[in-house]
Amino acid sequence: MTTAPRPAAELSADEARRIALRAQGFLGAPDRRAGVRGVLRSLGQVQLDTISVLARSHELIPYARLGAVGRTAVEEAYWTGAHAFEYWSHAACVLPVEEWPHFAFRRRAYRDRPHWHHELSAGAYDKVIDQLRDQGPLTATELGGAKNKGEWWDWSDSKIAVERALMYGEVVVTERRGWKRVYDLAERAIPQALLHDELDDAECVRRLVRQAGEALGVGTRADIADYHRIKGEQFDAVVEASGLVPVTVAGWGKPAWADPAALAAEPRGRHRTTLLSPFDSLIWERARTERIFGFTHRLEAYVPKQKRIHGYFAMPVLAGGRLVGRVDPAREGRTLVARQVTLDGPKAVPAVARALREAAEWVGCDAVKILPDRVNLPALAPELVRELG
Repeated sequence: MTTAPRPAAELSADEARRIALRAQGFLGAPDRRAGVRGVLRSLGQVQLDTISVLARSHELIPYARLGAVGRTAVEEAYWTGAHAFEYWSHAACVLPVEEWPHFAFRRRAYRDRPHWHHELSAGAYDKVIDQLRDQGPLTATELGGAKNKGEWWDWSDSKIAVERALMYGEVVVTERRGWKRVYDLAERAIPQALLHDELDDAECVRRLVRQAGEALGVGTRADIADYHRIKGEQFDAVVEASGLVPVTVAGWGKPAWADPAALAAEPRGRHRTTLLSPFDSLIWERARTERIFGFTHRLEAYVPKQKRIHGYFAMPVLAGGRLVGRVDPAREGRTLVARQVTLDGPKAVPAVARALREAAEWVGCDAVKILPDRVNLPALAPELVRELG
């Protein structure tokens, strides 16, 4: 593990929290002119996930920062005009197209990988490449079927081949169509000026460490490395040259690094009040969320129902720069139903009500329904209902 040099600054826990909020787009006026693409470029990535309750996570992330941006506009911002591509970063993520060269290190690692879970039949890879070259962008179904007749992991040859080509960088996911990946040849989808693997591994990782530090504002080694799932030793090798500066944060107990621009001006401006996707980069890393906000949260979608504490897709509520509660939402026609509400106290009620009203309007609901017996502090349920009007 890297031994941090003498820190350039000593930050209080509150200063670090505000720096993180500003870096993530939750403190200060959002750049509405840059819109969804501006959010994507500022964050460096937006995580994708199959779960859709109010909306899919990649829609929720710009909504949380910009407010009620049109959902069709979100998809168009990502997928039109060769502005973005999908690849493996923190997980499956939408990435700004200009980051393509900086993932050369990962593409090389996949090409050099000796073993794969799925075996690939002879000729299947070349067949998929030829299909894409001749027919243009296609889904796995259009390439010959995503799977065989067995279980979900029993991929077809065409699916194995196109996913392998995606990892190698010969193929790119250019959009999601009905949640299916749409594949195209990289030579068509990526601008020629960016279509290269010329950067060595150290330069790729250095750039991604710097970008992660800028997006987080301030973070520990684990925070910054996890952002693009870079190994700790890779972080250690490049952090000194990345331009991030070492800092100490009161109460963190670990060395940290910050974006120097984040230290140059005090974070000021209006705080967003909003529901957050569990896959939002502000809170996706549990240890960091606990350290910054004193808030323990995990996604319970894969926890057995009887063992859930806060609900299937409990969304933390951000208000005043704090996480003040959680809501597990659902939709019944044009009604947003709060299946479960967790409030930190009476002061959370107006913020939770506001977040619910705005989210309901955004997804086309004209009413919000609270289940009073599913509010953790029952005495506050009537007040929450009144706030919702």
